[in-house]
Amino acid sequence: MRSTSRNLLKDLGHRIFDGYAQLLRIPHTLRFTVGAVIACMPYPMVGMTITIAVQFHYGNYKLAGLLTAIQAIAGAVLSPVLGTLIDRFGQRVISIPSIIIWTAAATAMVSCINAQVDPWILYCIVPFLAFVPPWGAMSRSRWTNILKQDRAGVNRAMSLCGVFDEAMWAIGNPLASILAVISGILAFSFTGVCVIIGALMFLTELSTEPKSQVAMAREEGISPKEFRLREDEKARVMRATTAERDMRARLLAEGQSEEMADREAKGAYERALAGKKESIWSAGLVAVCATWFGLGAFQSAAGISIISFATESNMKQYTGFVFACFSISSLMGALMYGAKNWVIPLWKRFYFCLAVVNLGVATFLLAKHLWVIMIIYLIIGVCQAPTWVNGNQLMLHLVPQSRLTEGMAWMGAMNSIGGSAGSAIAGVFIDDYGSHGGFMVVTALAITSLVIAFCGFKQIKTSTETPVLTEV
Repeated sequence: MRSTSRNLLKDLGHRIFDGYAQLLRIPHTLRFTVGAVIACMPYPMVGMTITIAVQFHYGNYKLAGLLTAIQAIAGAVLSPVLGTLIDRFGQRVISIPSIIIWTAAATAMVSCINAQVDPWILYCIVPFLAFVPPWGAMSRSRWTNILKQDRAGVNRAMSLCGVFDEAMWAIGNPLASILAVISGILAFSFTGVCVIIGALMFLTELSTEPKSQVAMAREEGISPKEFRLREDEKARVMRATTAERDMRARLLAEGQSEEMADREAKGAYERALAGKKESIWSAGLVAVCATWFGLGAFQSAAGISIISFATESNMKQYTGFVFACFSISSLMGALMYGAKNWVIPLWKRFYFCLAVVNLGVATFLLAKHLWVIMIIYLIIGVCQAPTWVNGNQLMLHLVPQSRLTEGMAWMGAMNSIGGSAGSAIAGVFIDDYGSHGGFMVVTALAITSLVIAFCGFKQIKTSTETPVLTEV
């Protein structure tokens, strides 16, 4: 019996980790992958550091919530811009100035908080903390460049990046709470050191860096503008071809005749080639995007409310460990969820995981001790990463393949905006009613988000009962 259990565990570990180990044995990959994670430390640490430091020096959660909301909105706006510039000019060319701007802004921010300057000065500085290069996107770009046409390898590499991201949050959250309680200067200094070390590891690895548009245009002897126009034309034709294939596959899956499918597919090709787009805003997509807004809102509201609850309980230094439990649990959920080939319908998995996360967070209102919240996080965190995976997979069913990036972008944008709104609203209620007021906001947002998700139940269930278009 014991031998059988040992063999099962060994087989499970082999299935989960062997593929990841093969990727990291590729020369130079470990260096830029780990470097990207280290350089990403501002993501888990800056928001919590600002909240704890502002509350300590100003005694105001409303101000802390507004500052973190502004930072999140600035990041949502700036991140796509930095991504476009990186594609055009190269990773090092854009990343180095961004790091300099972020370092200057972080230094100014912590100095002004300690000096207790007028809040309007903090409002002016905090948007510049969004100048964090998209290390995760750049790391994924390098993996795609290395593995090229190896689709299975690319998918595994994306999962590996997700695991490293969860590990970053698991480490960053407790560090931020401990260091910020000691000193805001210490927390920002540690974050700055991580940015520099991670950037050096990542940017000095030149052999895996994808070529920029400028470099590729120079190699072909044309101007960057001519190169972009040519690539835009190729992308336009590719979108039209994809739209044609999607339409034909969908109609055949619905039982339409070959003649009907060919006629409608040709029309889809011509419309896409002419730049005409059909609306993607179905009831299912609206429900998912609204749900992702609520997901971001109640999770950010929960973060600032937990900090307030811990402060009232004289346990502020332990808040990071509570968030780390959520990240560790989510990390384990991601590993296990990705290792299994699921036969349960997607819509059932989506609603189950979403209900566990939303209803679990709603119970924070009843918690009487910080460790109770930590245990709840450990339980529901297992469904956090699968919730995101399921949401991403729903996009494959709810929008045409040619509009997939657009649908995913709307999900991400709604989540970021929701996070900004949640922290700002919770900050106001915490100042008026304490942490209990913050948890009331969390509960209301979580339940509302779950109800909205069920508004699109009919289309989500119907759309996921047919195969993904790429599998037809």
